[in-house]
Amino acid sequence: MSNLSLTLARGSFRDLSKNFYFGKSSVGVQRISGSSIRLGPGAFGGWFSSHCKSKGKSGRVIRESSMAMSTAGDSGGGGVQKRGEFRVFENVDELSTSLADYVAELSEVAVKERGAFAVVLSGGSLISLLGKLTEAPYIKTVDWAEWHVFWVDERVVAKNHPESNYKLAKDGLLSKVPIIPGHVYSINDSLSAENAAEDYAFGLRQLVKTRIVDVAKITDCPKFDLILLGMGPDGHIASLFPNHPLINEKEEWVAFITDSPKPPPERITFTLPVINSAANVAVVVTGAGKAETLKKVFGEELPHGSLPAQMVSPIDGNLVWLVDKEAASKIVGHS
Repeated sequence: MSNLSLTLARGSFRDLSKNFYFGKSSVGVQRISGSSIRLGPGAFGGWFSSHCKSKGKSGRVIRESSMAMSTAGDSGGGGVQKRGEFRVFENVDELSTSLADYVAELSEVAVKERGAFAVVLSGGSLISLLGKLTEAPYIKTVDWAEWHVFWVDERVVAKNHPESNYKLAKDGLLSKVPIIPGHVYSINDSLSAENAAEDYAFGLRQLVKTRIVDVAKITDCPKFDLILLGMGPDGHIASLFPNHPLINEKEEWVAFITDSPKPPPERITFTLPVINSAANVAVVVTGAGKAETLKKVFGEELPHGSLPAQMVSPIDGNLVWLVDKEAASKIVGHS
């Protein structure tokens, strides 16, 4: 890796209560002046950068069916390797209970094996579906002190803006559980989309170096313990939209978008290689309005990039779809 000079604004990776400056000098970086950080050729062991290699079983079934499908593919989402396990629930309440069990179980496993649980949230209805975690028994049995929380995508807006995924998660989940504020990694909302993406990737490099976040040996991407995704009616996941050029990004960990077809237009997002490098990915889908799209996801493979949700395919991890009966209504055997 060539010499690199990078400036981090104060507040990078901010916590729940204040401008939290992440990773000041304890992880092998040198402070030059003010908030400037310089990385030399061996700063992270020589091999490490925020790029993925361009290469193409946790959680238990409660009362669901299984749907495993396979087609050719690669880590960048050039196809679909597997569609994963398909769990259908009678209603949203049952889904929420199973989701809480699933997350709590993965948390327990990760903390025992690694000493940390690196979990990635998304926005939308997912946060409300995680609400059971704020109740008994999870509020007391989950080891919240070892949670490290990230976002698969974020809108480039102020943290207190109604469109902020951080605000949504803070109000609906994070402020209601005893999580350590410094373990909550929001974007720097004072930066442009491009700089915010670069800033977030820089912070991730430090966390991977210290193994708060594991690394995927196959791709050199971060290997999160769990990435929780929703799916839009158009089939988008994170801020990866149908037929958008970002679908083809195979090297960067964090990308930015300034022309999102869904407002607000400026966002940052994890790329498909990062999503597909996770140890566990769960896609949570509810409502009849997404039934037709979900049917397409589990149908024939569509042209490259036209249905991002169909490109979710962990290369060395587990994929599970948690779906209510309404969303599954157009899939054969689940109507």
